[in-house]
Amino acid sequence: MTEFADRYGPWAVVAGASVGIGAEFCRQIAAEGVNVVLVSRRAGTLEELAAELRAEHGVETRVAAIDLAVPGAERDLFAATDGLELGLFVYNAGADSLNTWFLDVPAEEWHGMVRRNCVVPLLASHHYGAAMVDRARGGILLVTSGAAWAGGGRLTTYGGTKAFDLVFAEGLWAELRRDRVDVLSLVVGATDTPALHASMAKFGATIDDLADPADVACDGLTHLGDGPTWQVGVPDGAGPSLLGSLPRRQAVELITQGHDALFGEA
Repeated sequence: MTEFADRYGPWAVVAGASVGIGAEFCRQIAAEGVNVVLVSRRAGTLEELAAELRAEHGVETRVAAIDLAVPGAERDLFAATDGLELGLFVYNAGADSLNTWFLDVPAEEWHGMVRRNCVVPLLASHHYGAAMVDRARGGILLVTSGAAWAGGGRLTTYGGTKAFDLVFAEGLWAELRRDRVDVLSLVVGATDTPALHASMAKFGATIDDLADPADVACDGLTHLGDGPTWQVGVPDGAGPSLLGSLPRRQAVELITQGHDALFGEA
C-alpha cells in the first residue's frame, strides 16, 4: 500500500469523472492503489474508464450515472457509495456550458447549476467528512475556478458558485485539519477539456496554452495536504490571487473584458 492509499484509501469518489480533469483524477488515484467510485451523467464513458482502471491498476470500481444538478442527486450519490470506506472525496463537476447573460437563461437552469456546484458538494462534504473525522484521516478536494476571484459579465452564476466552493473549502480546511482530514480548494484556469472546447466552438473562440488535465489533477493530488487553496499554473500556488491587488471594480471589469475578448460582446 502506498502512503497515499494509506491516508486516502481504500476508496475514493470522484464526481465529474467521465472526461478531462475528472478522468485524470481517477487514473492517478487508481495508480496509487485506491479503489474509485466514478460519478457523472455519462454511463457508457464511465464504464469504459472503470474497465481501464481495473485492467491497468487492479483496483475495484463502481460506476454511478447521476445528474448532479437535479433535486435529490445527493441521495443517489450516497446510495452509490453505501457500505464503502471512503478516504477521499473529489468534486470536479461543474463546468460552465452556458457562458451567457443571466437574464437570457430560465432561472431553474441557474438553480440547477447552484445545486450541482454548491448544494451537492456541501451535503457530500458533510456526509463523507463526518466519517473521515471519525477515522482521523482522509481528504476532500473541491475543484473551483479562476472565475471565483471576482464577478464577471456572463459568469454571474457560475462565478458565484465557484466563489462559494473556494470559500467553503477554505473554511472546511480550518475546521477539519484539527481532525487530520485534509481539505483543498483547487483553483483551475483554462484547461484542455471537452467542456471548454465546446464553449470555444460555440462562440468561435480560441485560447492558447491550455493546461493539461493530467497536470491539473497531479497538482491537486500532490498538494492535497497543502490547503486551504492551491492555484494551478502560477508561480506560487499557495499565494495570493492574481487579481488580489486590484480594487474590486477593476477586477470585475477586467474579468468581464477578458471574457468578452474570448467569446464576443453580444
